[in-house]
Parts: sequence; structure tokens; C-alpha cells
Amino acid sequence: MKSYLRHLPNLISAARIVLVLPIIWCLLNREFTVAIWLFLIAGASDGLDGFLAKRFDWSSRLGGILDALADKFLLVSTFVCLWWLGVFPWWLVLSVLVRDLVIVIGATVYNFRIEAVQPEPSMVSKLNTFLQIALAAAGVLGLGFSVVPNWLMQTLIWSVMLTVVLSGVGYVREWSQRARRWDSPR
Repeated sequence: MKSYLRHLPNLISAARIVLVLPIIWCLLNREFTVAIWLFLIAGASDGLDGFLAKRFDWSSRLGGILDALADKFLLVSTFVCLWWLGVFPWWLVLSVLVRDLVIVIGATVYNFRIEAVQPEPSMVSKLNTFLQIALAAAGVLGLGFSVVPNWLMQTLIWSVMLTVVLSGVGYVREWSQRARRWDSPR
């Protein structure tokens, strides 16, 4: 395979970051059908870049960071827009923001004070991301087509809340233990 193709997952992640602005614009301007399509494209691109990186061993530190940033930008901005539009409760959006802020600050401090951080999402964090994507998609679909039953929205909201707490606590515990091991005498 051509060596320049190994950068394809990074380009796909960067394109997903660029898609965030049109999605926000569409949501806030009540262009829900276009927002749904753009959100689906972003979601499919997330799966595609991960598949390519794993299948062809095109993973890189930059790719891991870009993929995580693309997910965060897309999900946080969508959650804030859906809160603004009255779909999501404030406490859910705040918990997602606080968790992400704690993770980013912790990773930054760890990176500069201890050693380079290699993004390695836990299983509960991957589940949280999946549930956030499902909830965001359900929220946008609900606005555009009113097809999402309330029980499903409530189940997704509480599932996201539970995995936000579990993954946030898990990250703090894991990286605190790593920092303590690093600081302890060898």
C-alpha cells in the first residue's frame, strides 16, 4: 500500500472536526434534517478512521489525539446545542463537560509533569462515547422527526450519566495510580 495512505485516518478525523461547525449551525438554525445527515456522516467517519487505523496498522499518537478531539468537539457541541434547544437537562450536559474537562486537565498535567500521554480509552469510556453518540443522535432525530419515545431518551440519558461517572472516576483512579508509581522510589 502507498505510504501516504497511512495518514488517511488522521485526515478523516480532521474532517470530522471541521464538520462540527456546520452541525452546530444546522442545529441552532433548526435545519434538523441536514444536521442529522451531517451527524450520521461524522459518526460513520469515526468508525471508518478507527477501522483503517486498526486494519492497516496506521495508528499514531497524533491519530489517537485527533480522534479523541473530534469525538469531544462533536459530542460536547451537540450536547450543548441540544440543551439550548431544551432537549437535554442541564445537569447531564454539565456532567459531560466536567468529566471531559477533568480528563483533559489531568492528561495535560500528566503529560507535562510525568511522561507523554498515550490515549488509551477504557472499555467504560468507549461505552460512554457510544452512548453519548446514541443519545445525541436520538436527540437530533427527536427534533427533526419526533420519532424517539420518551422512555428511550430517558434510558439513554441515565445510561450516559452512569457511564460519565464511572469512566470519569476510572480515569482519575488509573492516572493517579500511574503518577504515584512514577513518583515512588524504584
